[in-house]
Amino acid sequence: MSDTTMTEEQFLQSYDPTRYERPIGVPADIVLFTVTSESITGSTKSLPKRELKVMLIKRKGHPDRGKWALPGGFSSPQETLYEAAKRELVEETGVDDIHLELLGLYDTPGRDKRGWVISAAFVALVNERYLEKRKANDDAEEVRLFSMEEALQLELAFDHRNILEDARKHTERKMLVTTIARELLDLTFTLAELLQVIQTVVPSYTITKTNFIRKMLNTRSHPIVEPVEGECSTAYSQRPAQLYRFVDGYVPSLSIYVDAPSRS
Repeated sequence: MSDTTMTEEQFLQSYDPTRYERPIGVPADIVLFTVTSESITGSTKSLPKRELKVMLIKRKGHPDRGKWALPGGFSSPQETLYEAAKRELVEETGVDDIHLELLGLYDTPGRDKRGWVISAAFVALVNERYLEKRKANDDAEEVRLFSMEEALQLELAFDHRNILEDARKHTERKMLVTTIARELLDLTFTLAELLQVIQTVVPSYTITKTNFIRKMLNTRSHPIVEPVEGECSTAYSQRPAQLYRFVDGYVPSLSIYVDAPSRS
């Protein structure tokens, strides 16, 4: 009986899934970025030292035992890949309540020594307070935050270096076209703090503080931030600095911190 003459029920009963080679598993890998903040002590007030870092685990088992890797693991037929990513993050690092965004699929032949493995990579940029209770669980021997420079100097497991580099580019783009910087700041902040956070995540974003402040204050048609009336801060400056907050509901369609390219 041909496929065209049988019912769907008959087709499913006779279907042989072994006709096609299948992956041995579909894991979810997670790139979790944060920006750490360290106070600078001195005679003059200054912004804290901020640094973009990524959370990695040291693998406890084969393959690539002892290598640093992105947290993650195989999904099951009873869950979505997003659910698998959330579960694996908790099981390996103890980190929970993180909103993840799909970065992409990674399917280069030979990416995993065990066989044909297709991975779904997820990415998030979170406030460091969400990572305070991180600890190595399950298949992880150790969990640690690394600067991007440190992480890319490591011999990472599988193709996790490629995933990490893609995730960094994705996060840099998102920083410039969304208000994701709010995840790394208090509800109110100075424009100097906002600029520092942006440049920490996007080192190639070069602009003077004066020009940045002018740009933020000149965005009148679709303001990104608004001043908090009557509120200033002297936490990082000798003179009171105006505090701002992000405008709720603002969804930019173009880059919000850089000028749009001119059309020739």
